[in-house]
Amino acid sequence: MQSLKKYPFLMMFYTHFRRLLTIISPKLNTIVTFRISKGKAIDLKNPKTLDEKISWLKLNTYNKDPLISKYSDKYAVREYVSFCGLGETLNDLYGVYDRVEDINWEDLPDKFVLKWNNGCGLNIFCYDKKTFDIENAVKTLKKWEKAKKYLGNAEMHYKQIPPKIVCEKFIEAKNSLLPEDYKFLCFNGRAEYCMVCTERETGNTKFYYCDREWNLVRMHKEHRNIPSDFHIPKPQGLDKMLQYADTLSKPFPFVRVDLYNVEGKIIFGELTFTPFGGINSSMIEEMDLMLGNMLKL
Repeated sequence: MQSLKKYPFLMMFYTHFRRLLTIISPKLNTIVTFRISKGKAIDLKNPKTLDEKISWLKLNTYNKDPLISKYSDKYAVREYVSFCGLGETLNDLYGVYDRVEDINWEDLPDKFVLKWNNGCGLNIFCYDKKTFDIENAVKTLKKWEKAKKYLGNAEMHYKQIPPKIVCEKFIEAKNSLLPEDYKFLCFNGRAEYCMVCTERETGNTKFYYCDREWNLVRMHKEHRNIPSDFHIPKPQGLDKMLQYADTLSKPFPFVRVDLYNVEGKIIFGELTFTPFGGINSSMIEEMDLMLGNMLKL
């Protein structure tokens, strides 16, 4: 997969190929994509690894569970967060729109974030409205609207989400940098590990994993060469973040709870039920199996 990114035409062909496979059969997409990405066949009859079990869930459970679709909705999930008593973690909401044409750009503040509620990575950051290219933003939002992103990884629960554009407060850390993103891997209502995303503003995000005691855990293939004395700074209020992740994940056998932490202020991001579409080719195989043992179907 990494080699394909060097060749835009091949990457575009592969993207369309996967979308076509989903139209034919979501299961066929999963089988073929898993083989190409991980170099081995997926076992859907007796899944053992985390990726296999997430793939099984998305094909057999999530595709027909309206609650999974609702909680995957970046707008509708706010109701669930409030229901859990964590309304104070919700980011400020500037507007929700059914169409791009409904956005009143003049009413928006100098900084904001626009996102479609029914996919991954569909975000536009406005750092300064004075220099913000509204025309290009409109084109991008309309392009994403037609993209049907759920087809890429056969994540059919996203198909059931009524599409909306959400405009929220721009979350920034010191020196106007994007804050670290803390993605908690939760099993049976307990956050066991956290994937920390740093240097997001560079476009070359770094990913690290820590356990509940904030010890570094080498899960990514590139982590094998990390020096033994390397560590990730422990965030302020980690105990509270763990508590929030535990609370939000309680009803689910597995979910990833995404949170931001800006100088101790915890802000809810989203719930993700199928990280990497159930096909994380960067995960060390032993770790994939270890996490899979924690997920009880």
